[in-house]
Amino acid sequence: MDMNPASAARSYGLARPVVAAPPDAGQTDGLVAAAQEFEQILSQGEATARAAMTGNADPHALVQALSASELAVETAVTVRDKVVEAYQEILRMPV
Repeated sequence: MDMNPASAARSYGLARPVVAAPPDAGQTDGLVAAAQEFEQILSQGEATARAAMTGNADPHALVQALSASELAVETAVTVRDKVVEAYQEILRMPV
């Protein structure tokens, strides 16, 4: 088998569309939606906390908003830890 740079580049060019993810893969939409939901939960928690400080929200709503914010942050930290763990596993793989 004769391999030269031109045939390697041509083979790479032919294989590239096969392994490329489709533009509407959905994973990025899911991640964007999750980040937007996270931001919305934190914003609602902050707004409820400000309203409670000025006396415009009842304590029950404040507790609910704080627990939702806490759950969102704990979920984000857990996902981050799993991503870091997976990255470390990849780095430990023998070459």
